[in-house]
Amino acid sequence: MQPVELRHASRLINHGPTVLVGSAHAGRRNLMAAAWSMPVEFTPPRVVVVIDKSTFTRGLVTASGHFALSVPGRHQADLVYTLGSESGAGTDKFERHGLEADPGPVLALPLLRGCVAHLECRLIDEPNAQAAYDCFFGEVVSAQADERIFSNGHWLAPTEDNADLHTLHHLGAGLFGVAAAAIQARPLKPIE
Repeated sequence: MQPVELRHASRLINHGPTVLVGSAHAGRRNLMAAAWSMPVEFTPPRVVVVIDKSTFTRGLVTASGHFALSVPGRHQADLVYTLGSESGAGTDKFERHGLEADPGPVLALPLLRGCVAHLECRLIDEPNAQAAYDCFFGEVVSAQADERIFSNGHWLAPTEDNADLHTLHHLGAGLFGVAAAAIQARPLKPIE
């Protein structure tokens, strides 16, 4: 993992990948899958993620004032599906599934090993958005990515060498999509 400049943090989730929301408070920690997250501001970098009222993660995030967004790769599809299908209220998902995490560099949040990118976030308290829409806003305070797939502030094009590192996009019912190609767009010339 290499640090990512905060001015490029939005690029880690701008393309709509499924993320794992990491949380910890009072000796408890958890990971949950979330299909709905996105950047909302560049400077300072801010993101939003939907965390349902019924989740154990929501209580940890609210109590701690922090959350992490970890971006899993294709090789973690089964794990992402599993983490999104069970609650951490009665169990430690890390222990249950033999998962290893490293503490984040700023907030010491659990960052799941094997993911291709991580963002640590300080919760921006927006009680109306949280209550009405389950939207949790955060200011990104640290970002990092695997240099085999994200370098110089950009995702790298899919190749055979990095295919398992490309991000997952939830299509529903345990089905995920992955990017198959990168396309370089060019500006259209005006009609004269």
